[in-house]
Amino acid sequence: QVQLVESGGGLVQAGGSLRLSCAASGRSFSSYPMGWFRRAPGKEREFVAAINWSGGVTDYADSVMGRISISRDNAKNTVYLQMNSLKPEDTAVYYCAARMYDDGRVYRRPSEYHYWGQGTQVTVSS
Repeated sequence: QVQLVESGGGLVQAGGSLRLSCAASGRSFSSYPMGWFRRAPGKEREFVAAINWSGGVTDYADSVMGRISISRDNAKNTVYLQMNSLKPEDTAVYYCAARMYDDGRVYRRPSEYHYWGQGTQVTVSS
């Protein structure tokens, strides 16, 4: 069983930055592809960023490209989401997700992930 706990959310002004963290339990964390998703009020959950097991391959939604960076520290069982130049439309609950199986690529669809955190709220004021 894998448990994921997100932290680092909060209220920030437009143009500001936040760094989200996702701490994972489980001895095989270093083999899990990881992803970040978000759900804004009244909207479907959407893909934000993904990273492969080693951190060598990343993928981003077009809406966050150039402003958000995903990384991981396998020694700390943690994946990060550095968010810069935040916009009001980035307001959402952010979730991290872990996939149990890896074939060397990254994954964009929620159905491809097996474990989810409880989410952390990010609010960007204009």
